Amino acid sequence: VQLQASGGGLVQAGGSLRLSCAVSGRRIVSSKIGWFRQAPGKEREFVAAISGAGRLTYYSDSVKGRFTISMDIDKNAVDLRADSLNSEDTAVYYCAGLYRWPNVPNGYWGQGTLVTVSS
Repeated sequence: VQLQASGGGLVQAGGSLRLSCAVSGRRIVSSKIGWFRQAPGKEREFVAAISGAGRLTYYSDSVKGRFTISMDIDKNAVDLRADSLNSEDTAVYYCAGLYRWPNVPNGYWGQGTLVTVSS
C-alpha cells in the first residue's frame, strides 16, 4: 500500500488549502486513514482521521472546526480541507494508514506535502 500526499503550498493567514492523499494498493472504503503533520523543530502530531467509508471522523483540538477530512471513493483518495489557516499550521503534512483508531499510525509514511502559512 502506498500513500502520497499533495496539495501543499504557500498561503496567507486566514486562507484555505485542500490537501489530497492518493492511496494505491488498497481500497480506502475499507480503511482507516489519518493526516499528521510535523512543524519545524517539533514532533509529528495527529491532525485528523477518517474511517467507515467516510462516516466516522475525528479531529485534534487544534484543527477542530477549521479542517474537514473526507473520502473521495471514486478517486481512492482522502482529502483534507484546511480553512482559517494560521502560522501554527505551517508544517509538512503526511497521510498514513492507522494501526489503531483514531490516531495511532501504522508507521508507513509516504512523502509529505509542505504547507507554509504567511502572516
